Amino acid sequence: MKQFVLAGSVFALVSCLATPSLAQQSWFSGDWSLTLGVAAISSPEYEGDDKYRFYAQPIVSFGRQGTERRFSSRNDNISIGLIDTGTFRAGPAGKLVFERDGDDSDDLIGLDPIRFGAELGAFAEVYPTDWLRLRGEVRHGVRSHDGIVADVSADAFMNLTPTVQISAGPRVSMASSDYFEAYYGVSATQSLASGLTPYTPDGGFRSVGVGAAIKWDVTDKIETSLFGEYSRLVGPAADSSLVRERGDENQFLIGVSATYRFDFSL
Repeated sequence: MKQFVLAGSVFALVSCLATPSLAQQSWFSGDWSLTLGVAAISSPEYEGDDKYRFYAQPIVSFGRQGTERRFSSRNDNISIGLIDTGTFRAGPAGKLVFERDGDDSDDLIGLDPIRFGAELGAFAEVYPTDWLRLRGEVRHGVRSHDGIVADVSADAFMNLTPTVQISAGPRVSMASSDYFEAYYGVSATQSLASGLTPYTPDGGFRSVGVGAAIKWDVTDKIETSLFGEYSRLVGPAADSSLVRERGDENQFLIGVSATYRFDFSL
């Protein structure tokens, strides 16, 4: 999905033997790692639904080599660790947003569809101890919606063996009124078309919950995991007529994943 191309002349190659090149002096020079993978997940057909479906989700992470990455979670969206000290990591983050319309569930017939797009923003994570990671992401919708979403998580982790790790911790999610309007709002026109009670949401908390996982490092580069999540919709999400009349405040997720890490230099 991401490509990096290096090209140079014989003159440039000879010159770099004597003095560092401009690329070597730039922020992106050095040793990097690109992790790619996929997760197979069972979760509600749409956020707030009481019916479940299976689907695949891509996993992408990009960061510098040479720093200790002690923990990663399936909640971590696509991210690039431009700042990476081992105990602190930060940089841009993004999430793919897939379409949501009446083809996904009869519950959604008559509501405005969510278009395919993305959420782009930034993330930061810190290790206050050797067994705890705190991470936050803030993202703005692009094309799919115009809202802002913020996710905060804490994960305590422990290595059962050198290759097996368990983890668990709380999650909190918040969003702006534009996000809730896209996913949970029901206008008067939509009410007539869908049969749902009209609803105009404000911004606020979206959900609170907890997650847990077991991770197995098959090799130095291959990682697999089994994970589960429980979240309870709160605030504008829980008050939506879509959830109250056709869905469920309680949301469950379970899945398995596998990733492979590619190491390279720039």
